[in-house]
Amino acid sequence: MGRMFPDADAAYLALAARDARFDGRFFVGVTSTGIYCRPVCRVRTPRRENCRFFASPAQAEAAAFRPCLKCRPEIAPGLSAMDSSDALADCAARAIEAAVQAGEPVALPALAARLGVGERHLRRIFAAAHGVAPREYLATQRLLLAKQLLTDTTMPVAQVALASGFESLRRFNAAFLERYRLAPTALRRARGNAPADPVLRLAWRPPYDVVTMLGFAARRALAGVEQVEGLAWRRTLAWPHRGAVLDGWIEARFVPERHEVHLRSAPALAPVLGAVLRRVREALDLDADPAPIAAALAAGGLAAEGQRLPGAFDGFETAVRIVLGQQVTVAAAGTLAARLVRRYGRPVETPFAALTHAFPDAATLAAAEAEELGRLGIVRQRVRALQALAAAVADGSLQLERGAPLAPTLATLAALPGFGPWTVQLVALRVLGWPDAWPAGDAGLAVALGTRDGREHERAAEAWRPWRAYAAMALWRPGDTR
Repeated sequence: MGRMFPDADAAYLALAARDARFDGRFFVGVTSTGIYCRPVCRVRTPRRENCRFFASPAQAEAAAFRPCLKCRPEIAPGLSAMDSSDALADCAARAIEAAVQAGEPVALPALAARLGVGERHLRRIFAAAHGVAPREYLATQRLLLAKQLLTDTTMPVAQVALASGFESLRRFNAAFLERYRLAPTALRRARGNAPADPVLRLAWRPPYDVVTMLGFAARRALAGVEQVEGLAWRRTLAWPHRGAVLDGWIEARFVPERHEVHLRSAPALAPVLGAVLRRVREALDLDADPAPIAAALAAGGLAAEGQRLPGAFDGFETAVRIVLGQQVTVAAAGTLAARLVRRYGRPVETPFAALTHAFPDAATLAAAEAEELGRLGIVRQRVRALQALAAAVADGSLQLERGAPLAPTLATLAALPGFGPWTVQLVALRVLGWPDAWPAGDAGLAVALGTRDGREHERAAEAWRPWRAYAAMALWRPGDTR
């Protein structure tokens, strides 16, 4: 049966209340219409006997339900790394989602080999955990991404097909028509006039502490690369794609009354919009379920309603900034990072005066002269650590992104010169998005906890497992030195 919603009566009550806390936790198929919806859908609540409840869009579509055109299941928040009881099946699901959003093919034998299991075993555990075969899950992810791009952008249908991972327009049209009983062009016509300024919508589960998230970003906004203005968070991007680099910008604007982020982006990023969407969801922690996090922190005496974990738009960039922040303040680390951008960054044209450059890539910093880096004010020990990090990322031996295997990645980081426990754990927290990361010995935590003893930090944090990273973010709020 997979991950069906455990209590259909409770699910119906949440549906009737349109409770946004359950958004993305389950989906409802209505037998009288053949359509499935999010629990926050604003249409008239269906009769209880006409409702079937599913844990994922893939399960609903496997039961022959079509996605609602009003509430749009494709923009619902997903699940975080701590939500799965079956880690291997969940890793496989996230790998499939990442490949779809990058517009890349998915080969199940290669995926099974990457996870260290046989293909047959992967199929079995995936079906047990998710209620559908990997192939069905893949098809749903591709079609939902295509549906969002068709609805929210003006991309040509052929480009939508490629961006969603379909090998040809013919296969895309056939799959869309078979699953949704609607041609892609008909969906565009049903939408009406194309938006003058296309906006992609991403939902979150409330509560969400928007003020704290934007405050964290504003204090670290990197000159030339990032800007926080009001409820908007903007930045440049230089995205590798099929042997080229796509330069552009994004603007993520919080819309608290709708529990959504509205995303605008440079037209040049259209071929990688799926991957950009995923990166934004991760960087803003939109898939977190705040209820169990807040409960765990409160049990340990820490009030942090709506706390989120600021992630990384660019894993390498964030890791470099963590290295530069060793034993210095946020402001000092920002100054050093800005010098790196001015010297080695890639110029990018944007409509925002504050955004002028993309952060330098790993290959550029790995090849830079150590003496020149030193002249920027970076001490020799940091230069060595920075270039070792850059070399490992450039040669592919280190992947700094969500979904990278945790233990091997942390071991690779720990083996680099200048990477002690604090640096490794902070990379786990910010870049890998590991909810239980804990940078013991951190200066900000020392102030909040009233002791500089790292062992005391570890003992104090036991009460907050497995959400210690969220506890660290909440404790940093007053001084916010990291």
